[in-house]
Amino acid sequence: MGLLIKPFIGILANGFALYLVIELVEGVTYTGGFLFFVIAGIVLGLVNLIVKPIIKIVSLPFIFITGGLFLIVINVGVLWFFSYFLEVAEFRDLSLDFQNFSSYVIGAVVFGIINWGVNLID
Repeated sequence: MGLLIKPFIGILANGFALYLVIELVEGVTYTGGFLFFVIAGIVLGLVNLIVKPIIKIVSLPFIFITGGLFLIVINVGVLWFFSYFLEVAEFRDLSLDFQNFSSYVIGAVVFGIINWGVNLID
């Protein structure tokens, strides 16, 4: 039963994390309503499940040297990828815009903290 619930919890957690990033970080805007958060949860859930562990393994020396701060760079990359994915996939009325690079960094920190908290619960 846990095997079936874990991906669903991941989708909800990623959608909620992105919601908090949008609410807490100045300069982050979105369009698309509830559908945006469903798509965000699915895409970010897949990225966090498949791509992010590979990137963490490859960048392990940088993570070690920086004391884990390189994880912020990885989260910036994940948020940038999702924003780019929405542009390329051309979803109707769905967008995620970051005003500047500092919005990406602060958003990545918030996103990482929320994902860390969710992983503690698992």
